[in-house]
Amino acid sequence: MVQEDSGGTGSRLRAALAAPAASVRLQAALTAGTRPHAEHVEPLVERCAVEPDFFVRDMLTWALTRHEAAPTVDRLLIELKSATPQARSQALHTLSKIGARRVWSAITSELLRDSDDEVARVAWRTAAGLVPPGSEARLAEELSTQFNRGDRDVRLSLSRAFATLGEAALPVVERAKAARDPGVRAHAMATERIMRDPEEGFDAAIAQAQRTLALLGAPVVVEG
Repeated sequence: MVQEDSGGTGSRLRAALAAPAASVRLQAALTAGTRPHAEHVEPLVERCAVEPDFFVRDMLTWALTRHEAAPTVDRLLIELKSATPQARSQALHTLSKIGARRVWSAITSELLRDSDDEVARVAWRTAAGLVPPGSEARLAEELSTQFNRGDRDVRLSLSRAFATLGEAALPVVERAKAARDPGVRAHAMATERIMRDPEEGFDAAIAQAQRTLALLGAPVVVEG
C-alpha cells in the first residue's frame, strides 16, 4: 500500500539517490520500495535515466514495481520519448516487469528500431512478452527488419524475441531465410533452429547456419 507523504519524502529520496556511494543509492532504492510513497515515483524514474550502477538500476526497477501501477505506468510511458537512451531502456524494462497490457500500444516501430542497441533489445523483449493474442505475426514482421543487426548479444536478443512469439512467427522467419543479405539469412536460419529446439545454443545455431550457407554457395562439380 502506498503511503502519503509525511513531508519532503520525495526530496529526501532524490538526495539519497544522488549520493556518491553506490551502496547508499542501493539502500535508498530498497527503502523506497519497502515503504512506497506516491512521491517516490518521480525521483525513482529520474534516477533510472542516469544511474551508472547495474545493481542500483535493478533495485530502482524493483522499487517502482512496488508502487501503485497506474500512475507509475503513466510516468514511465513519458520516458519512452526521452532523448536519453538509458531513460528509454530502463522505462521499457520496468514496464515489462509491471506487465500492464496497455504498454503494448506504446511500443512503437521507432522503439523497435531504435538506433541504440540496448533500447531496441529491451523493446523487442517487452513487445514479445506483452503482445496481444493475434498480433504475433504483425510483430514478427516488424522484428524481421532487425535480422543481422549488431553484435552477438543483440542478435541473440532478437532470436529470443522470435522464440517467445512462437509458431505465429515461423512464416516470417522462413521468408527471411531467402533474403539477399547472407547475414540476414544466417541469423534467420539460426533463429528458426532455436525456435524449434530451445535447448540449442545460439553460437551453435549460427555456426550450423553458416555451414549450411557455405554448402549452398559451393560450386557444383559435374563429373565428365
